[in-house]
Amino acid sequence: MTRIVEKRIDGQGYHLHMIPSEKYKTNTLVIKFRAPITREAITNRALLPYVLQQATTKYPTARSLRTALDELYGAVLSVDASKKGEHHVVTFRMEIANDALISKQTNLLKEGVRMLHEIIFQPKVDNGGMDEAIIEREKQTLKQKIRALRDDKMSYANTRLLDEMCADEPYRLHVHGYEEDLPHVNGRSLYEYYQSMLEQDILDIYLLGDFDEQEVQTLVQSCFARKSRAATQYDLDVKKKAPSEPKEIIERQNVQQGKLHLGYRTNILFGDEDYYALQVFNGLFGGFPSSKLFMNVREKHSLAYYAASRFESHKGLLLVFSGIDPKDYQQAHDIILKQMEAMKRGQFTTEQLEETKNLIVNQLLETIDHQHGLIEVLYHQVLSDVDTTPEQTIEQIKKVTTDEVVQVANKIALDTTYFLTSEEGEDANA
Repeated sequence: MTRIVEKRIDGQGYHLHMIPSEKYKTNTLVIKFRAPITREAITNRALLPYVLQQATTKYPTARSLRTALDELYGAVLSVDASKKGEHHVVTFRMEIANDALISKQTNLLKEGVRMLHEIIFQPKVDNGGMDEAIIEREKQTLKQKIRALRDDKMSYANTRLLDEMCADEPYRLHVHGYEEDLPHVNGRSLYEYYQSMLEQDILDIYLLGDFDEQEVQTLVQSCFARKSRAATQYDLDVKKKAPSEPKEIIERQNVQQGKLHLGYRTNILFGDEDYYALQVFNGLFGGFPSSKLFMNVREKHSLAYYAASRFESHKGLLLVFSGIDPKDYQQAHDIILKQMEAMKRGQFTTEQLEETKNLIVNQLLETIDHQHGLIEVLYHQVLSDVDTTPEQTIEQIKKVTTDEVVQVANKIALDTTYFLTSEEGEDANA
């Protein structure tokens, strides 16, 4: 793989990350605002980037803003708000054509940076507040998104698992916010929150592509310097122990397929020494079609429509998902627990270990082959305050041994079982 070079510069109220590469036809600019998750702010943060991308002072309508982007040779803008552990991250992305590939004399990178600055720092404001019509439209869109997630029973079950498992932790908070908050959001209140975000959030700026580094530093300084009160880092108490007796939550709805989701505490975070072994553990346990959950719960016993696991790098959680017939709860639950016990005893072959490590390496290589994927991988380091290159990560994964996977498995403890079943289903404990 091509060596990835990231140059970090601490600017005035921001951290600049430059990743030079001649591999891509576009330059990618990503702006990330980060703050701890709070119940008071989460709905505002979920709504805000979508409002900002609709209009600015210079481009007061969505049409005029899209036209301006099109004139930058089809620059592509995207936004979102995401939860990374107990951080809430608001992201703005722009892809701009590489000037070197255009016959005309252009400076698209400069124009693109200025455009993104306009979108973030020069919103359309009227009478001390953001545009009410835009806010109302985006509130309706967000409401539909929240309801759609509630109607998607797999997503609903995962949300409810975290509600129960992390009941007294910020991680329980819903990334898209809460429908009951929306009537209280208006132009003035959102603008006030927006101003506090600009002042207080930690700001990371990524540029990946073919560019002049000195020019970029000057350009970013002129556009994004701010008198910020933001801390360079903040402490989050993210590691929690599983209870001595795991919780069991059973919920009944009008559903045909039961959703059996289990939440474990791994006691391992991104940047910990045994994080690489956790990646391999998850691959063997439930991360791939060759994993124990898929092969035993779904294939061998035909108990699940799907069965898989994933882990949350910045929170220390391992989540198991399965869709089952409501009457098969106890059998499916027992088989999932048996797969965990098998991992704790090291019941997997050397061939399975090596195959899983290769799958993880290939997955990572595929991720960092794409601009946005590479930036997300690099941002993990910022969130954890560690310094590990993708190349080092790959080497560490390749070195993981059977004993290290077993040690990780024995750190993992069941916290909560959540079962969404049919209204007439059998009692889960029957």
